[in-house]
Amino acid sequence: MLLESIQFNSLPKSHPRTFPYTIPFIQNTKKVHFNTPITFLVGENGSGKSSFLEMIACAIGSITVGTESVTTDKFLAPIRQFAEAYLKLVWSKRTKKGFFMRAEDFFGYAKRMAQTQAEMQSDLQAVDEEYAEKSAFTRALAEMPYKRELYEMQKDYGDGLDANSHGEGFFKLFQRRFVGEGVYLLDEPEAPLSPNRQLAFLVMLKDMIGRGGQFIIATHSPILLAYPNATILNFDEGHIRPIVYDDLEHVTVTRNFLNNPQAYLRHLFDDAD
Repeated sequence: MLLESIQFNSLPKSHPRTFPYTIPFIQNTKKVHFNTPITFLVGENGSGKSSFLEMIACAIGSITVGTESVTTDKFLAPIRQFAEAYLKLVWSKRTKKGFFMRAEDFFGYAKRMAQTQAEMQSDLQAVDEEYAEKSAFTRALAEMPYKRELYEMQKDYGDGLDANSHGEGFFKLFQRRFVGEGVYLLDEPEAPLSPNRQLAFLVMLKDMIGRGGQFIIATHSPILLAYPNATILNFDEGHIRPIVYDDLEHVTVTRNFLNNPQAYLRHLFDDAD
């Protein structure tokens, strides 16, 4: 593993009683090991798994797919300050390669790409009008930077991430930003993916691990969590503890529901009455 473990320094007795110090697992965690190429983080909303990813991203100084860098995002300031003071990363090989991506980052990135493409098209049209009376050679020189940029965007993303289904766009973005050996931090990547796309994503993960990628993924998806031999860390009950797939509440509830959905729905609706 590139990133082998994270150590939490002891908090002073006078530490603030504000976020992120109030996250349940903070008081109970000394060290977290990463023993496999994929580590999944599971737990109910509010258990701290997303904050844990953000801490790692801030400690590494990860590149983000979103609009804000982890080093400048004002909403990450408390997490950033905590990571600087209380986290120690243990590496077998230190790297800043990889990226940090939240579910909402993909949708924001797709929208921004569409806006950029539209602006480039508009600028190109303005150049055509401005150089209409010039020679073809002069007009071609003026158009070249815009056409080159549009060509690169077309080559990488086709008609644009937003022109694809969310799943197709996610895959294009992920493949474009993957750089091989590095640490990739993903928060609920299943959000834009159908069940079939999640299965395809498992295959993509296997390929990327073969090329040196290490993944730490917060997820609610029983499909993703089934990746063979992955480490699963449970954040419920104020601790970070390893858990096996078949013991996961996500898996148990999903399996039981699919086996007998009518019984579940009848129970839920009867309770609602």
